[in-house]
Amino acid sequence: MKMTRRESSNNGKNRMQRGKLKGRDECKLCEHDVTLTYKQPDELKRFMNKLGKILPRRASRLCAKHQRQLARQVKRARKMALLPYEVEQ
Repeated sequence: MKMTRRESSNNGKNRMQRGKLKGRDECKLCEHDVTLTYKQPDELKRFMNKLGKILPRRASRLCAKHQRQLARQVKRARKMALLPYEVEQ
């Protein structure tokens, strides 16, 4: 029996199921029900690289909601001088 291209490409799984099979880790902040605030610069530094830049989602392993929250809180902390805008080398 010959399979059509559509049948062979997804093997009976829809897009949502195929995406979930990757084994992507769940957001650490969602797991522990944590909210980030600008008042915790040490926590915010965990999601920044050596140069003081915010890590991208694929590196920080955060969901979109918490990545936006992280960016907002880092910018607030920088504005209040709790975090540097750039790190001296």
